[in-house]
Amino acid sequence: MANRITLTQFIIEQQRELPGVSGTFTLLLNDIVTACKKISHLVNQGDLIGVLGSAESENVQGEVQKKMDIITNDIMINALNWTGHLAGMASEEVDDIIKIPDQYPKGKYLALFDPLDGSSNIDINLTVGTIFSILRCREGIDPTLEDFLQKGCDQVCAGFVLYGPSTMMILTTGHGVNGFTLDQDIGEFILTHPNMTIPDETSEFAINISNQRFWEAPVQQYIDECLQGKEGPRGKNFNMRWVASLVAEVYRILTRGGVFLYPLDMRDPSKPGKLRLMYEANPVGFIIEQAGGVCSTGRERILDIKPTDLHQRVPVILGSKSEVDRIVKYHRQG
Repeated sequence: MANRITLTQFIIEQQRELPGVSGTFTLLLNDIVTACKKISHLVNQGDLIGVLGSAESENVQGEVQKKMDIITNDIMINALNWTGHLAGMASEEVDDIIKIPDQYPKGKYLALFDPLDGSSNIDINLTVGTIFSILRCREGIDPTLEDFLQKGCDQVCAGFVLYGPSTMMILTTGHGVNGFTLDQDIGEFILTHPNMTIPDETSEFAINISNQRFWEAPVQQYIDECLQGKEGPRGKNFNMRWVASLVAEVYRILTRGGVFLYPLDMRDPSKPGKLRLMYEANPVGFIIEQAGGVCSTGRERILDIKPTDLHQRVPVILGSKSEVDRIVKYHRQG
């Protein structure tokens, strides 16, 4: 028990190995951890405190908000806007960038977050989560939209928190991926899954097959081959999974391999993808790559995309290298 490594200790020890790094990043991460602990408590309480159900409003994407979408967004903002570690924030639930109030000092980082990923699952007690991304910014300025529109490969840190049977934080600072489990008795995240890596080979895929008629030919080909099993060209059986919660899908891939697809959907040309580049695809893409996997649109590496909009959507194909490489090859052949 005495040798258990807390998240704070882990980050401080990592920073000691990097010359010229201050403790500001550790303090910022602690602010995010505090917010996620509060969200974890609310998710666990559920209808006991009346936080489930629809808020009867829509977010910037035109999606119906749950009460917890609004509550968790407020928790994230209120935990981060006064500490002096951030120059600004952006949230999936808010149209414009979120400025730091004038009365507070401004730091050298930007935080972007999806406060409650998979919120459609919360009323049926399935896993939801928080996704976050940290970028560098010029210190002491009022950032503009352009300061936020950085490529995913420029991220300083990315992570997500799973609110499931246990609360877990998955984190990368560009030096591998590590998992931490919240010890409810002491209120600390403890390192439980060091150096997480994704197996190159897999026999599991995750996709919403009800959208099959809208997929492009390369994705149709890949899924058809998987469904043919041992009798098909792949010569082995595949299992299909679909949770409709990105954090749950990615965590499964981190722990036992697999591939997740939310591909280009041809039914609405104005929406080239379902997932948001800045709040979902970039942070999970950073994590996936650091664990040895691949994250692509099918045509390009996610982390190489130069964002053009704060709420930009992209197709996402991520997971075990061999499978994603195969799907990318099918796109190139098409």
